Amino acid sequence: MSMKNKNLIYIFIYLSILIIFFSTSYIFSWYIDKNKTENLAEELKELSDIKDIVFDNYTLINPPIDKSDIYYEYIDTPFMEINFNELIKENSDTVGWILVNGTEVNYPVVQYSDNDFYLNHSFDKEKNKVGWIFLDYRNDIDELGYNTIIYGHGRKDYTMFGSLREVLKEEWFNDKSNHIIKLSTKDESTIWQIISVYEIPKETFYITTYFKNIYKYQEFLDTIRNRSKFNFNTNVDTNDKILTLSTCKDIYGNRIVVHAKLIKKGTN
Repeated sequence: MSMKNKNLIYIFIYLSILIIFFSTSYIFSWYIDKNKTENLAEELKELSDIKDIVFDNYTLINPPIDKSDIYYEYIDTPFMEINFNELIKENSDTVGWILVNGTEVNYPVVQYSDNDFYLNHSFDKEKNKVGWIFLDYRNDIDELGYNTIIYGHGRKDYTMFGSLREVLKEEWFNDKSNHIIKLSTKDESTIWQIISVYEIPKETFYITTYFKNIYKYQEFLDTIRNRSKFNFNTNVDTNDKILTLSTCKDIYGNRIVVHAKLIKKGTN
């Protein structure tokens, strides 16, 4: 065997070893981050002491005139009561807690001064590839705008927003009790009715937070509703406020998106 061929073999072996080393390191790191996240999530659920609560006084948001509208099937949905004092002690970036029916999404929501930090940091602010569930830095959780956006990684292990892939399944859609999102803050509890779910290549349109006028907002509402994989048979107009959940579907940049409209709120 020539020296040249021997050198090529050595190079191939060396590269193979490097590939195996880095692949093993990545898998090990992924496993460690996953376990840390799952353990932390369980600890936070215990700390938050989640309970259903029914307020004597609450506000219905933009109720339809038609009393047969599906909207009215959800107005008796109980709110979530959360111990935010303990959560805020653990992380002052805590702004809310979100629960999506029919999925495993049940997490505190944080907010930073950008949309990058919690892509690779956990609730405890330690580096973690799993990241956390976070509110768009342009939004104000206490003064809800037209489009409030929450992000999370679409993990294959169903942590964070990984289980949002369930909303694209017929079985999920056919169970109407799944069409609800609960979002609570320190001062207010809210119920949201899902109006649209779909997958789409990466874009910025559906994460628009500012609209020049109500006509642009109506165009936005019509677009996101028409994109839906399923017909939720809901009405939506410029008096409605929207909650948008966004997560990655795959490595090619495609997204899974969920839109819901605010239907009820109560003061904690």
